[in-house]
Amino acid sequence: MPGAPNVVVGLTSIQLSDVAGPSLIATSVTLSGPALNPRQRILLYDSDEWEEFIREWVTGLQQEYAQIKRMGGPGDRGADIAAFKTDQGFEGPWDCYQGKHYKDGLTFSDAAPEILKVLLGVLDGQYCMPDAYFFVAPRGCGIALNKLLSQPATLRTKFLTRLVAGDSLVASLSADRLREVRALAEQTDFSAFKSAEPFDVLSVHQRTQWHAARFGTSLAARPVAEVPPTAIDDKETRYVEQLISVYRERYPEDEINASSVQSHARTARHFQHQRERFYKAESLRMYARDSVPPGTFEKLQDDIYSGVVDSAMIDHETGWSRMHAVLEQASRLELQQHTLVAVSDQDDRKGICHQLANADRLIWIPDYE
Repeated sequence: MPGAPNVVVGLTSIQLSDVAGPSLIATSVTLSGPALNPRQRILLYDSDEWEEFIREWVTGLQQEYAQIKRMGGPGDRGADIAAFKTDQGFEGPWDCYQGKHYKDGLTFSDAAPEILKVLLGVLDGQYCMPDAYFFVAPRGCGIALNKLLSQPATLRTKFLTRLVAGDSLVASLSADRLREVRALAEQTDFSAFKSAEPFDVLSVHQRTQWHAARFGTSLAARPVAEVPPTAIDDKETRYVEQLISVYRERYPEDEINASSVQSHARTARHFQHQRERFYKAESLRMYARDSVPPGTFEKLQDDIYSGVVDSAMIDHETGWSRMHAVLEQASRLELQQHTLVAVSDQDDRKGICHQLANADRLIWIPDYE
């Protein structure tokens, strides 16, 4: 920070915990009355859910963070979410996100104690001064506080007026401690303190993988699936091997292998179609990574597996009949509870079956046959 003294001496150990990825959020199928929009929903959160929402928002910011952590317990020293820019943690550059879930917009009286906590944390060697400190509240900052945050020198001057003996803000501080805080405040660039307004926060959150699941909104448009390359990729090895085994069983008189399967008269079109399905499912997997919470696509995979595995395990005369019975069963499954169904089709489902074959969860020609 420009003008901020280097007071990080002997960092004190503080309790940190990795922020767990938010769990999948189930949205109600039936709503009573008009649905709440995101701006209205965040007003109903408790403080824990608000912090979880802030963490999601931070992942969508145009800022590369080495790690995002949350300080545990009531002694957070003015930082709910700590976003580290390097692996040096609190000893290096970092940003602070302080959640305040109040019924009204924040005022200077709300902000001053939090600013004091940060200065005390720096003096105590808990961390160095953050590059940026954001107040994040569902109703944002009030007009007066927003104006102060836009005038860093004025904000510092107003804060310094509270650093006097007898003021309720510093009533618990000794005279020596008060002098230390004042000296640090006088040298601190108060442009670090900023507001994160609800409209801007929600606009960024909309770009994250959490937004659609949290607020029950429509998923973003899905890009066109990648066309399979001519050469078989390493990621396709196992399901392609299984397909070739099926072809060899079906056409025992022909020489079919990885080199000939794409040109063989009786397998080329079928093989290409299966590869297109596999790549379509892969595109859905990549889309899910950026559009829905972690585990959403894997849950869809697991439910498709559960829906087709019995069909795969019963006796079939050939691997060909087993494979096609499974693919047809996948197309008939009731999967409306899955978020991704809205942006997927039958070829995605059948491509997922090939993904499962690629992982040996589905076997077209079992060893016992």
